[in-house]
Amino acid sequence: MLTGTSLLGLFVAALLAATPIPFQSEVVFLALMAQGTLPVVALVGVASVGNILGSCITYALGRGLGGARGARWLGLTPERQARAERWFGRWGVWALLLSWAPGGDFIVALSGALRVPLPRFLALVAIAKTARYAVVALIGLGIWG
Repeated sequence: MLTGTSLLGLFVAALLAATPIPFQSEVVFLALMAQGTLPVVALVGVASVGNILGSCITYALGRGLGGARGARWLGLTPERQARAERWFGRWGVWALLLSWAPGGDFIVALSGALRVPLPRFLALVAIAKTARYAVVALIGLGIWG
């Protein structure tokens, strides 16, 4: 029972961390890892899926807020919006490989607003988010063995 509850808590933490809600899932991930009762592969898998789904929420918000109405709601002036679109145009969908980093939620939302095809979005975000938790797991293994 505790195992299922722990994994559900990690899933929710990872999901929230990939939305505009400020949250840090690494703390939950490393706390569960430190307990040593769950396989690291399970932690990486659950956290990755939660974080990918959270990014899908952010993508959908960006897609729904795309255009002039969304730009006003987000406080984007036409100049800022044009600059963001130029930046994304320069780096393209490959910028989604930074979706795990601080500011990554903006890249995810922008990809939704700019209508990046969902399969391409999912592939790049899945790579980025899974790699992120794999690195966190390696750090945890280095700390706790």
